[in-house]
Amino acid sequence: MLRRSFLASSAFAVAQPQPSFVPLFNGRTLEGWHVVDGPESAFYVDDSNIVVSEAANSPTWLRSGRSYENFELRAEFFVKGWIDSGLLLHAPRHGNAQDAGFCIKLFHKNETPKPEGMGSIFPLVPAKTNNVKSKGEWNEIRVRFEWPRLQVWTNGEVIQDLDVTTNPALAHRLRQGYIGLQSLSYPIRFRNIEIRELPGSVKWQSLYTRPADLAANWQVEEGKAKWSPMGDTLRADGLGHLMTRERFKDFALELYIRASLHSNGGVLFRAEGSGGAKPHYEIQLHDVEGAVYPTGSLYGLQRARYPHIPPESWYLFQLFVKGTHLLVRVNGETVTDYNSLDRLGDGHILLQAHQQNRWIEYKDVRVRPL
Repeated sequence: MLRRSFLASSAFAVAQPQPSFVPLFNGRTLEGWHVVDGPESAFYVDDSNIVVSEAANSPTWLRSGRSYENFELRAEFFVKGWIDSGLLLHAPRHGNAQDAGFCIKLFHKNETPKPEGMGSIFPLVPAKTNNVKSKGEWNEIRVRFEWPRLQVWTNGEVIQDLDVTTNPALAHRLRQGYIGLQSLSYPIRFRNIEIRELPGSVKWQSLYTRPADLAANWQVEEGKAKWSPMGDTLRADGLGHLMTRERFKDFALELYIRASLHSNGGVLFRAEGSGGAKPHYEIQLHDVEGAVYPTGSLYGLQRARYPHIPPESWYLFQLFVKGTHLLVRVNGETVTDYNSLDRLGDGHILLQAHQQNRWIEYKDVRVRPL
């Protein structure tokens, strides 16, 4: 009886339909897509193809309407003459799409694979082979991303198959993000873009994505800063700290940050509160290159490599804390790597406002355990 039940349940499991591919491009308009860091004219539709305008300029890119974690993607791209572009995976909402996520280089030269060449995870990992067709021909590309395994095929051949966590330059890139088409001002064409989602493998806890999250997840720890919930953005002005109600020990924290010129703020962690009398660590947010501790620094312990961020521009901020180790990444660049944390217990996460009339904004704040 048990054997029959097992066989029946196994047969039922095998019979479950797989998610089908759905189109990302309707062949008529760019509905559902968004141009990032460039004019709306940077991409257009012609003869059922998405075309990159030759006047688009870089780093303009076209992003999907929503983000994806694990997926299979199929598309075709047309190459005639000199072409330079990229297929972006796990691209961020703001900031450096190529370095925070993954870029599969699309290039016209059929040459010995190079880290910057056709099919590379640009500009780090060369393709296994290069079979691009460049004489006015369509090329097929297929991607399967099931973290941490990334597989890519072009024209039916495997060109990438790797565990991204084995490469230090890729291991801490975004685990979820947008699909993107990159503009380098060459008229590459795309068509038949479709995607199939695969089961997710990571669970995030939202700390702030909507106004209701402010009262649910945070409390004012000290100070008289004004904390203003504005949709998915939390704006701070003045001097003070906002503290999570929960405590966290080993975690990954992701959020977007934007601030006025020469503003000052911070992200505190493993904290009992703010101030010198209350144990805590602080990651400084201060866009002054000559500062002792500029943006990304572990305050009082290690100066960051200064990230060049234009004032009032959103940037991606990632913080990884595990045991004695800390890693800070800004727009996909590791700016602080520190291995001597000695406060190893759990604590609160705090957001800091540090100057009157110099605002700082936080968006899409989320955390997951490590």
